[in-house]
Amino acid sequence: MLERHEVETFLTLADELHFGRTAERLRVTTGRISHVVKKLERRIGAPLFERTSRMVRLTPIGSRLADDLRPLVAGMEDAVRRAVESGRGVTGELRVAFLGEWTAPVLLRAVTLFTERHPECAVHVLEAQLANTRSGLLDGSIDVLLASYPFDGMACGPALLAEARVLAVAAGHPLAREASVSLEVLADHPVIQYPAVTSDGFKRDRTPDRTPAGRPVPKGPAGGTFSELLSLVALGRGVLPVGEHTRRYYPRPDVAYVPIRDAPPILRGPVWRETNTTNRVREFVRAAVDANPSA
Repeated sequence: MLERHEVETFLTLADELHFGRTAERLRVTTGRISHVVKKLERRIGAPLFERTSRMVRLTPIGSRLADDLRPLVAGMEDAVRRAVESGRGVTGELRVAFLGEWTAPVLLRAVTLFTERHPECAVHVLEAQLANTRSGLLDGSIDVLLASYPFDGMACGPALLAEARVLAVAAGHPLAREASVSLEVLADHPVIQYPAVTSDGFKRDRTPDRTPAGRPVPKGPAGGTFSELLSLVALGRGVLPVGEHTRRYYPRPDVAYVPIRDAPPILRGPVWRETNTTNRVREFVRAAVDANPSA
């Protein structure tokens, strides 16, 4: 096992590629840096750095070791940070966002209860768009997002909303007169596509490549926002499976919503980045569940 100071010394030198700057960053002597590196190289049995009077660079073995160690160190730092936050209680700031008007009431009830329980934590409420949900979670501008499942690559809390699926079609479309339709009709009409930034799992769930019977589903044009998707439907460019709440929150005279009788419900709930599972996030998810027992 490597000691913490050995890992820190090695990774700092791997970044700086300069013994003097590494020593300054770590507030030790260059001799100490050299001693630690030589000790590591003896343990591993191979050089980690190529050193001359003019330059320092990683050997292939050293480069691979640095690549392997960096995510492990980052994970340890995240674990320590979460532990410190848990010990200090719930303070600071939390940025929560909703995607779709129908999720806003659920989020606001969660915010109200969370604020009552943790008045020292400031909560900022944001509205997310299809194009920035994943990037917002990754760059930290959003801590918790209330959105649809599946959401690939993210931690997902308990589902807070379940809604039946309907098929959005142009008001003059032949399917608009049907009492309900089967998922098999997707093979007979182009299906409007979500923007490229949405995850593959989400697309497979909402706009599948094949029907349950295995028939290929033709792809229609893609929209950048949900309103754009519905506008493409209204123009007759294709059909789009959506949640039944769309009927209430996006009523349009040029779009009809037809129940899909054999589709599973759409589930929605809190989503967050796994490495951002702070005490604030955990407590907010708990408040969201408690505040919406029958949402």
